[in-house]
Amino acid sequence: MLTHAFIIPLIMAVSFVAILAVGKRLPRGGAEIGIAAISICFVLAIATGVGWVQRVNHPPEAEHATEEAVDPDDEIAYALTTAEEPTGHGEEAGATEEGAAEGGATEEGAAEEGAAEEESHEYPPVVRKISWLQTGGFDIKVGTLVDGLSVLMLLVVTLVSGLVHVYSSDYVAGDRRFTHYYAFLSLFTASMLMFVLSQNVLQMIVGWELVGLCSFALIGHWWEEKPNSDAALKAFLTNRVGDVGLLVGMIILYFAAGDSSRGLIGSFDILRITTMANTGQIDHLVLLVASLCLIAAVMSKSGQFILHTWLPDAMAGPTPVSALIHAATMVVAGIYMVARLYPVFWHGLSIGSANINALAVVGTITLFLGALLAFVQSDIKKVLAYSTVSQLGFMVMALGVGAWTAAIFHLFTHAMFKACLFLGAGSMSHANHHSFDMKKDYGGLRKHMPWTFRTFVIGTAALAGLFPLAGFWSKDEILAGAGQLGGKGGYQLMLVVGTLGAMCTAAYMTRAIYYCFFGEPRGAAKEHTPHESGPRIVIPLVILAGLAIVAGFANIPDTGLFSGLPEGVTLRFEHYVEPRVAWFPYADQTVGDVLEHPEFSLQIALTSTLLALLAAGLVYLWYWKGAGPHGITQRNKAARAGYRLLEQKYYLDALYTGAIAGGVKGPIARGANWVNQNIIDGVVNVVGTSATAAGRWIYKNVDQGGIDLFVKGSGAGAEGTGQLLRKGQTGKVQTYGAYLFGAATVLAAVFVVIASTS
Repeated sequence: MLTHAFIIPLIMAVSFVAILAVGKRLPRGGAEIGIAAISICFVLAIATGVGWVQRVNHPPEAEHATEEAVDPDDEIAYALTTAEEPTGHGEEAGATEEGAAEGGATEEGAAEEGAAEEESHEYPPVVRKISWLQTGGFDIKVGTLVDGLSVLMLLVVTLVSGLVHVYSSDYVAGDRRFTHYYAFLSLFTASMLMFVLSQNVLQMIVGWELVGLCSFALIGHWWEEKPNSDAALKAFLTNRVGDVGLLVGMIILYFAAGDSSRGLIGSFDILRITTMANTGQIDHLVLLVASLCLIAAVMSKSGQFILHTWLPDAMAGPTPVSALIHAATMVVAGIYMVARLYPVFWHGLSIGSANINALAVVGTITLFLGALLAFVQSDIKKVLAYSTVSQLGFMVMALGVGAWTAAIFHLFTHAMFKACLFLGAGSMSHANHHSFDMKKDYGGLRKHMPWTFRTFVIGTAALAGLFPLAGFWSKDEILAGAGQLGGKGGYQLMLVVGTLGAMCTAAYMTRAIYYCFFGEPRGAAKEHTPHESGPRIVIPLVILAGLAIVAGFANIPDTGLFSGLPEGVTLRFEHYVEPRVAWFPYADQTVGDVLEHPEFSLQIALTSTLLALLAAGLVYLWYWKGAGPHGITQRNKAARAGYRLLEQKYYLDALYTGAIAGGVKGPIARGANWVNQNIIDGVVNVVGTSATAAGRWIYKNVDQGGIDLFVKGSGAGAEGTGQLLRKGQTGKVQTYGAYLFGAATVLAAVFVVIASTS
C-alpha cells in the first residue's frame, strides 16, 4: 500500500464527482457515497500505516531502499540515501563514540552502543513519481512521498473526516444543500490528503489552494445570510495575503535547488530541496529569506497573529466543518508545511543554536494572546476557535524551538480532543435551537445531555493538559523542548509564556464548562428542555473522547520517571513518525546543528499541571462560588480597559475592516477617483484636445491647402492638355495624313543628323 497511497485521495476525488452526479437521486442524498468512500480511505490509511511500521521495524537494504526511495537520476538524494552508518540522535551517538575512544567500554556501554547502532537505521520514504509536464527542457513530475509524517496525517485526516461524515448525516439532515455539503466534504478531504502526500512543492501549492477553496465553499455554505458569506470571503482573502509569502518562498527554494553543472535551473522536489538545505548547499541568507516568506503563509493558513482573524469568523460554517477545519485539515496545513520543509527553517533560522527566532516568536505570541481572547467570548464555537489559535501557536512555537516531534505529536493529540469539543458544541447547539451563545441559551445541560457532558469534560481536560490525558504528554514535551533545546540557556522566554498559555487554557475551558453544563438553564435551554443527541452524533463523540484519553500514551518518555519502562512502549510516536534520513537534521550529513530531543522534566510537568489546576480552581471559585472581585470592570478603569481590549479582539478587526478595508473603500478610493477625474482625465482631455486641433490644422493647411490643391491642379492641367489636343482631332483623313507625313519627315531628319554625327 505504501507505493499505492495515491489511491486514497483519488477515492475521495471520485466521491466528490459521484455525489455531484447522482447524489440527489439517492435515498440519503449522496451521504452514503461520502461515508463509504471515507471508510474505505480509513481502512487503506491503516493498511498504509501497517506497511510503514513494518518498513521501520525491518528497514530495507540500501540498494532496495534507494530503488524505492529516490530518483536514481537525482545525484544528491541518491548519494545521501546510500550513505553508510549515519548516527542516531546526536548526543547519544556522540557519547557512544567517546566511550569507545576511551577504550573503557563496559557491558552497559556495549549495550548502549548496540542500541545506538539499531537506532542508526534509516527509514527512507517511499517515493513514486511520474512526468506531468515536459516543456522547454523542463520535466515537472508529480507523485507521492510516503513516510511516517504523511502516514500519520493520512490516519488523522481520514479518521476525523470519517467521524465528521457520520456526524453530519444527523446534524445537517434536511439541509437545503445537503448533497452539495457532502460533495465538498469529499473534495475537502481529497485536497488535504493530496497535500500531505505531495512529492514536490508544486503539488503542495495545488493542495494548499484547493483546501482554501473548499473551506471557502463550506464556510459560506449558508451564503444567503450575509455574515456567512462575509466570513467566507474574509477567510479567502486573508489567506491570499499569506499565499504571497508562500509563492515567493517556494520560488526562492525552486531556484535555490538548481544545479548549473547539470543544466538544472531549479527543482520542485521536496527531497532535493531539503537535502540541499540540510547539507549546506543552499546559502544561509537564501534559506533565511525563504523561511520568513513561508512563515507569512503559516500565519494566514494556521491562524497565527496577526493574520488569525479569519479563523473565529469561520465559525459561520456548519459545526462539523469547523471540527474538520480545526482538527485535521485547513489550519494544520501550515504546521505540516513547516514540518515537511523543516531543514529550510532549521538552518535558515538557526533554530538549533539560537534562543529566539521568528517562528518561535510568532507561535509564542499567538498561543498567549489567542488564549486571552477565549476568556471573553460568549459563543462556545468562538471559545474553541480561539483555543485552536492558541494551540496552533503551541505547535508553531515547538517547531521554532526545535521540538519537531513534540509539535507533530501535539497536532495528533489536538486533533482528537479538539474535534471532540467542536462536535460536542454542535451537539449542544443541536439541542438548543441551533444557538451557540452559551451565556444566553445554555446552562444545566449536564442533566439532559450526559454523554455530551462527559465527552466534553474529557476533551476539556485533555486540552488543559491534565495527567494522564493526551494533551498532558504533548504539551509537556513542547514545554520541555522550550526549556532544554536551542542555544545556551534554551528558549526560556517561550517556556515561561507557554506555561502561562497552558494555565489560560485550563481557565477559559473551565469557564466554558460552567456556562454550558452548570448553573440554571437560560434562554433556549430554559424554554424547551434539551435532550441528548442521537447515536450518529454521540458515537463519534465517544470515540474521540476515548482517543483523547489514550492518544498521549503513543509517546511516553523514556527518561526521568519513565526510564524504567520497556523500550517497546516508550517513544513509539517518535520512532515511527520522525524522519530518519539524510535530508532531516539528525544525521552526520547535516551541516551545523543536529536535531536533539528534550528529556522528560518532572519539574516542568508538575509546574504546568499545578498552574493549570490553580487556574481551573480560581475559575471554579469565581463562577461556582461567586468569590472574587465581581464587577471589577465597572469599578476599575484599568480592568475595564483590559476587558475592552479583549472584547474588541485587540482592535485588529477594526484595523483591518475599518482602517485598511474602510480606508481603501473610503479616502483612498475617493483620492483615486479624484486623481482619475482631475489628473488622468485632464491629461487625456488635453491630449485629445491637442490632437483635435492638430487634426484641424492638418486638414486645413495640408490636406485642403496642399494635397487637394495639387490634386485639383493636376486635374486642371490634364483637362487643359486634353482640350488642346482635342482641337487636333478633326476627323478628316487628309489632316491625319498631313500629320503622318510631317512626323515621318521630322523622324527622317533626326536619323540623318544621328547618322552624320556617328
